[in-house]
Amino acid sequence: MPGIEGDGAMSLVRHAAPTLEMVAARAGVSRATVSRVVNGSPKVNPASVESVRDAIAELGYVPNRAARSLASAHSHAIALVVPEDITRFFGDVFFASIVAGINGRLEQSDYVLNLMVASQDPGGKTERYLLGGAVDGAVVVSHHTSDHFLERIGDAIPLVFGGRPGLERIDTWVVDVDNEEGGAVAARRLVERGCTHIATITGPTDMQSALERTHGWRRVLEEAGLVPGPAIDGDFSMIGGALAARELLEQYPEVDGVFVASDLMASGAMPVLLDGGRRIPQDVAVVGYDDSPAALACPVPLTTVLQPSEAMGREMADILLDLLDGNDRQRSTIMPIELIERESA
Repeated sequence: MPGIEGDGAMSLVRHAAPTLEMVAARAGVSRATVSRVVNGSPKVNPASVESVRDAIAELGYVPNRAARSLASAHSHAIALVVPEDITRFFGDVFFASIVAGINGRLEQSDYVLNLMVASQDPGGKTERYLLGGAVDGAVVVSHHTSDHFLERIGDAIPLVFGGRPGLERIDTWVVDVDNEEGGAVAARRLVERGCTHIATITGPTDMQSALERTHGWRRVLEEAGLVPGPAIDGDFSMIGGALAARELLEQYPEVDGVFVASDLMASGAMPVLLDGGRRIPQDVAVVGYDDSPAALACPVPLTTVLQPSEAMGREMADILLDLLDGNDRQRSTIMPIELIERESA
């Protein structure tokens, strides 16, 4: 700043008001932990409380009373955040099941559900809304490793994720299935049928669930002494499944088994396989994932791995409501999976 030198500049630096972030850095904890200590939350371990109080004393931090007042207010609204394109959201019955589960649980409470479909939040609107006090907490589904805006939201409000987020720095609760075991169950069914040239159509590689299902598929094939076939990204969409199946037939015409990592992708892939002259299951056995209505809409009824999405929605809402009531919950809840056998395998 012009005209300020030496001791005067140092005086300004010394007297700059310390922030919540500075306290967090000094104490070696998250911003959310400092906020909880400042607001008297009982959900902080004693060692962290002591570290935060020491940092506050050292820095001379004074909490903003207006901010504390806002922090103690309740909107009685919960957000369902879906970082996806709007067409993807309305085109996948998985989301309908999740919403049904969450809303069914919230109907028994004083909270309302706000739906926010925001692909990566490029303009920051979702982040500003969630940090502005409009909701008390959020449930997040169908997230990607590039969704870093969720890390900042997790510092301010409780977040419950459907599936592990795969983000480096986030303080959250998770409801999931064992996706790796689900991929393994699907691959094992194909191996048991005698398939030896087994490929997979995967979800996006920036989604933890897709990676884990592929890992499970590959592990079982290697344990069986088989060389895994191609793993082609179908983007968890119907058209993506169709395009991946077309690419698969070109790359790997000897294919005799396919694990398709979602029923919606399988509903797109099956017609391509049939049009390519492959009988299902005689020439190519197919196993999907979800046990959604799309499994029964396939040209051949789909053998699939059940993912209890509506029950997962209820559990996510239940955990968030408990947290908002001041009750602690375990960080990770794993729901059961099951192979549903139909004609495709």
